[in-house]
Amino acid sequence: MGDGTVVTPDLDFVKSLKSSGADTVKRCYQCATCSAVCSLTPPDDPFPRREMSMAQWGLKADLAADPNIWLCHNCNECTKYCPRGARPGDVLAVLRKQAITENAFPGFLAKIVGEPKLLILTFLIPIVLFLLILNATGHLNIPDGPVVYDHFFPIHYVDPIFLTSATFVFISFVISISRFWKNLNTNPHKLMAEGNLVKSIVETLKEFLLHKKFEKCTVNKDRTWAHRFVFFGFLGLFITTNWAVFYIYVLGWHSPYRVDDPAILALFNGSKELVVLCYLAFKGFGNLSALALFIGAVLIFNNKAKDKGFVTKMSAFDSSFNVVVMLLFITGILSELLRWGNVANIAYPMYFAHLVFVFYTIAFLPFTKLAHMVYRTTAIVYAKMANKD
Repeated sequence: MGDGTVVTPDLDFVKSLKSSGADTVKRCYQCATCSAVCSLTPPDDPFPRREMSMAQWGLKADLAADPNIWLCHNCNECTKYCPRGARPGDVLAVLRKQAITENAFPGFLAKIVGEPKLLILTFLIPIVLFLLILNATGHLNIPDGPVVYDHFFPIHYVDPIFLTSATFVFISFVISISRFWKNLNTNPHKLMAEGNLVKSIVETLKEFLLHKKFEKCTVNKDRTWAHRFVFFGFLGLFITTNWAVFYIYVLGWHSPYRVDDPAILALFNGSKELVVLCYLAFKGFGNLSALALFIGAVLIFNNKAKDKGFVTKMSAFDSSFNVVVMLLFITGILSELLRWGNVANIAYPMYFAHLVFVFYTIAFLPFTKLAHMVYRTTAIVYAKMANKD
């Protein structure tokens, strides 16, 4: 008789899955309907049947080393056709959240961001930080005159805060994704990443940008455009931010009102019209990107509310991020409109609130739903290198 395999269930892990939204995981009786109907599962190593089994047993380490949970795009075909109502799509979504929490650095921030009861702390951090800076620099008041946000919270205070946050995010992702890759490359199914790294990255980015995998979903096609809007909205805002950095720190263009500044005019061959046109292009691109992000968030909520012939849940992890995205857009647009209307008493507090949501989005990126972009991309690269995708 051959050697057996010792399985040590992690019951606490099972409990954490159930409390996070995977409360139906124990209903699965391994009929494999989910794997049979999935449009994305690889034929030689289908999911999510095995992942449901591992989740039932609490095989935390095995799941941490399984790229399948990231190859799933949550189409929910498995959930629609599951005869037991086990909602495999929701279970895998929770597993992805758990993977972020387990790999994230520092871990305590991931637990705070992922716990709805502690979410208020993530907003108190920037609120307290901003108030302390404004108080220490003598800017904790409504400035006189026309609304100019730089007079309230000068950019030479704002930029170091967000530059430090971005540096922290980069370091956090380097450590977190290193842990994630190490787990993937020691998985129990011997799918070692031995292929061409550069080729796999190029193919993955092409697939990611076009969202081709989402188009394969049949019962949940609406998610394709929702995710496209969110993705390209964030991409557009990233470009807008760097565009602003170029204007301010390369061209020395600190204010749109400096149309008559000789130094600014010299950069545009003395054309005031070209100065205004470049500024309007910058603002227009930023506003369109923000609008795309907002539309994507609305479509995601709308998609969840539709009756598609199956029951699925939006976790607090997902819904809190969507709400923040909406508030980010609303406070940003209102800040712009109130500045144009010169309503100082409302404009400055609104701008303060907008900065709080911007800080949350950037500083906690490795721990929120947005981290999926990095983890999923990494898992797909790994799968391609392991000849699995």
